[in-house]
Amino acid sequence: MSEIVFSGVRRMFRRNGEEVAALDGIDLTVGEREFVAIVGPSGCGKTTCLRMVAGLEFPSAGEVKVGGAIVRAPGPERAVVFQQFALFPWKTVAENIEFGLKSTGVAGDRRRQTISRFVELMGLQGYENAFPHQLSGGMQQRVAIARAYALDPAVLLMDEPFGALDAQTRTVMQEELVRLARRNPRTVLFITHAVEEAVYLADRVVVMTRRPGRIREIVDVGSVRRAENWDRLERIEEVMDLASFVHLRTHIWKLLREQQQPNEH
Repeated sequence: MSEIVFSGVRRMFRRNGEEVAALDGIDLTVGEREFVAIVGPSGCGKTTCLRMVAGLEFPSAGEVKVGGAIVRAPGPERAVVFQQFALFPWKTVAENIEFGLKSTGVAGDRRRQTISRFVELMGLQGYENAFPHQLSGGMQQRVAIARAYALDPAVLLMDEPFGALDAQTRTVMQEELVRLARRNPRTVLFITHAVEEAVYLADRVVVMTRRPGRIREIVDVGSVRRAENWDRLERIEEVMDLASFVHLRTHIWKLLREQQQPNEH
């Protein structure tokens, strides 16, 4: 079971000696093997939501459950991919992918098979013995995603994973993630500032308000994708040209613009 459930989640923190609400009343269910993206203004608590699922932060009120159990700490069934690649610079590509497998006691033969599988799946053939500094940003993020998937997690948590990449590399990585998600479906919670990215990748897009973060609307993308068979199109620009994609993107942008302060431009 990999369902994620937020129930009445509130998150407070202290700033200049005062209690400030980061999140207020979050109720959200991410179904098993569903891909959900969260978008919203800076500081609305998107990353805080992800960190609570990861077991790195905890609600001030309410609860977060994964697979029916309250999240109380990090666990191997939940893998996280951050914006900064977070690779071990002194380890090779293969060693970085292997790290989680080794630390959880996976046998050597199985580790080698898993490394080989994800090296091929992520297009890293020939770079197994390269170190992170010898790779482009896009390739480093491929390694980070391969390392997360290699653990065979039930839940994949991705916090702006392509935010540090240039536009062209980001597009390639988005297409790669779609292909990977089709082959190896997981429950995914994906945080992004990019509306187009959210609509392209997710089954549903959660639009949050500015702080204190609340859910403004949940936009169903998956039913539109299935109805118009977006999957027949291999390249992201073909999908983005569709009238249905443009409509969803525009709708979400309007929801986000409503959250702007009067003096914002």
